Amino acid sequence: MTHIDTQYLNLVQEILKAPKKDNRTWIGTHAIACRSIRHDMADGFPLLTTKKVPMRVLAVELEGFIKWINSKKRFQDRNCHIRDEWCNPKKVAYGHDEETKKKMMEEDDLGRIYGVQRRDRMWNPAEDRAGIDQLKILVETLKTNPFDRRMIVNARNPSELDQMALPPCHYSRQVIVTLNKEGQKVLNLTWNQRSVDTMLGLPFNIASYALLLMLLAKEADMIPWILMGSLGDVHVYENHVDGAKEQISREAKALPKLEITNRKSIWDRQYTDLELTGYDPHPGIKFEIAV
Repeated sequence: MTHIDTQYLNLVQEILKAPKKDNRTWIGTHAIACRSIRHDMADGFPLLTTKKVPMRVLAVELEGFIKWINSKKRFQDRNCHIRDEWCNPKKVAYGHDEETKKKMMEEDDLGRIYGVQRRDRMWNPAEDRAGIDQLKILVETLKTNPFDRRMIVNARNPSELDQMALPPCHYSRQVIVTLNKEGQKVLNLTWNQRSVDTMLGLPFNIASYALLLMLLAKEADMIPWILMGSLGDVHVYENHVDGAKEQISREAKALPKLEITNRKSIWDRQYTDLELTGYDPHPGIKFEIAV
């Protein structure tokens, strides 16, 4: 299978040739639509090598999603600042002006974000009942009925969009169990993403879902196999173009290996329970977030 960096750089090159279009951030984008990324986990852990991607930061974020965290401070205390610019729009309404941006930065409540939707899904907030723990159901199904074809988790909830720090970009995922040539159960994961910040967000999305695939496979005693992302609006912001050109000039390197270093359950495991080896990336490239 084609090296993940090669797939990624080919995607960036294609985007840079696309016409520019406007969007809600007031920063123009070059954009294409309906693309995909596919990786065989046997080829290594898909942490891009053509720029340094901070593994610890994405591991903290994923742990927060699994543990149902919606406090910005909880992420910041672990030196993860991915969510700094956002907050619950019920607390501070979204805006472009500097005063609003400052208030958004200062507000701790992230609202009904990814982790909450996965662990406390309220299909109808008007109903007086407990939410549905989609992730727990998925894990239990993997263990008890692994060939079920309905193992899907959704993050987009139309009834709660007004409480989300940002409407979910990667809004659903499905896991599928198949058998390899030796008859062993292998776990595959595919995710759907409506909006793709290719330079800043996509490297994190790829590695985060790869880590989730590994965690689920370990929990169910399976082998992680194919990871695939189906990408909707795939774009490069105008203020990322120079960095994008720098990155596509670089050569891909060998992918690292990632090991989960203890026998804790997926619910108890921490971001420190990982060991990354053989990661020798090119230097990082600074990309400013578009708010």
